[in-house]
Amino acid sequence: MMAAPRNLMGDPGRLLRDEENAEEDDSPSGKKPKFERFPLNRWEFAAAIGVFFVFATGLFCIYLTMPAAEYGKIKLPRTVSDLRMLKENLGTYAKDHPAQFILGYCSTYIFMQTFMIPGTIFMSLLAGALFGVIQGIILVVFNATAGASSCFFLSKLIGRPIVTWMWPEKLRFFQAEIAKRRDKLLNYMLFLRITPTLPNLFINLASPIVDIPFHVFFLATLIGLVPASYITVRAGLALGDLRSVKDLYDFKTLSVLFLIGFVSICPTLLKRKRIYE
Repeated sequence: MMAAPRNLMGDPGRLLRDEENAEEDDSPSGKKPKFERFPLNRWEFAAAIGVFFVFATGLFCIYLTMPAAEYGKIKLPRTVSDLRMLKENLGTYAKDHPAQFILGYCSTYIFMQTFMIPGTIFMSLLAGALFGVIQGIILVVFNATAGASSCFFLSKLIGRPIVTWMWPEKLRFFQAEIAKRRDKLLNYMLFLRITPTLPNLFINLASPIVDIPFHVFFLATLIGLVPASYITVRAGLALGDLRSVKDLYDFKTLSVLFLIGFVSICPTLLKRKRIYE
């Protein structure tokens, strides 16, 4: 008798069972619909709160090292106008206390990336406005990679029920695409990082669930975020001309990113063509 084929994603059938459980609706057993049911059990929720508390405590300790006069000037920007004000308020402090400022900047960026807090694009623009292109790109790529890696391991701990609950169809699609490209996984991950095909938030959370090795995830993130980081940091040099973050990614910019992404995935396409020939 032939043995059943193994699931390419790791634990056989586990992802499918999770998705089926998430899609159960009201029944005589009393189970709630998936959007009414909280995806984490008490232990997973406690772990998430614990990790958040550790990160928040460290960030608060760094915040306390700043001069008291600067406290009132700290505000996470939500618009380009907020970002201009933040640049004016923190410009002198960044020049006078570069080490303290960079420590606070990096900690804030990684914290936001780890816990999926919106606004990191404004932090990238701020890096360009305060540090210029070269230093700004180094800062942004370092922080984005560190934050994405931290999110990767957090998702490895508690992410499966969340991703299955929020994006069941997208997760199935991602799982199937990864299964087809195991031999050239780095190229495919580079393509995803360079282009806006899938949101970075989803990639960070879903990657450990579909068993993408961390070294592939790390390299793809480190290299693949450079083009978009360059665009954002460069835009930060001219905040006065920027009306909205939507202006960053016009048709021309998106075309360039997809062209770079296509180059990164070319080895996969060429290998597939040779196989069919």
